[in-house]
Amino acid sequence: MAKAWKERSILPGFGLSMGFTVLYLSLIVLFPLSAIFIKTSGMGWEKFWHTVLDPRVLHSYQVSFGASFGAALINAVFGFIVAWVLVRYRFPGKKLIDALVDLPFALPTAVAGIALTTIYSQNGWVGSLLEPYGIKIAYTPLGIMLALTFIGTPFVVRTLQPVIEELEKEVEEAAVSLGADRWRTFRKVIFPELLPPLLTGFTLAFARAVGEYGSVVFISGNMPMKTEIAPLMIMTKLEQYDYTGATAIAMVMLVISFLMLLVINYLQWRTQRRLQAA
Repeated sequence: MAKAWKERSILPGFGLSMGFTVLYLSLIVLFPLSAIFIKTSGMGWEKFWHTVLDPRVLHSYQVSFGASFGAALINAVFGFIVAWVLVRYRFPGKKLIDALVDLPFALPTAVAGIALTTIYSQNGWVGSLLEPYGIKIAYTPLGIMLALTFIGTPFVVRTLQPVIEELEKEVEEAAVSLGADRWRTFRKVIFPELLPPLLTGFTLAFARAVGEYGSVVFISGNMPMKTEIAPLMIMTKLEQYDYTGATAIAMVMLVISFLMLLVINYLQWRTQRRLQAA
């Protein structure tokens, strides 16, 4: 039996495949990340705490993680609606809208940042309309969140689309026939099935936003203690040839991101387990 399976398999066995997997992940992920910790360990505790607890650096963490979390929440809500519309409805221009969802993947982030700044600045097409109402987007934390929402949209939409396509409409029709209204059908039948992939899309959008630099650096204005992001602080340290300071900030970002992703993945696991038990 084992011999017959081995002859039918077109891929290498577990041992060889696992070896390639470990080697690939080590070269691409583990070695670069370990280099951050090794480089930071040479600066000493006093200098390390002085670097990572600098008020300017702490504020950049607050801006980066706060804006990333807010952008991921926005994408979770509106990305859900976009994915639902693209799957469940037919309308003119559907393929065009579906293609536009992937535009942030293909568009260079610097180009996206320049375009958003041009549109939402005080003299821009949209910014000039909001200016009389005292609403400023460019060069504010709101502009940062806008840029992060732009680059994170495809992660939520593309994660939800295949799951929505697999939902059986007969189950929804059965719930309606038993007297459930639309809100109750959505809350009890549809949403529990879509919650795990929604959390996955949220996690991907958040992780992508935390490390974003190109699209944010233009629209943020890079004002100290106002709109500076953590990746910009890393670039500033590198330009000053303070490599250990740059790796120290990067290490703190890495640890915080890992802990937040760990919590989100735990919530996703609990949700899936609860659904399976139900």
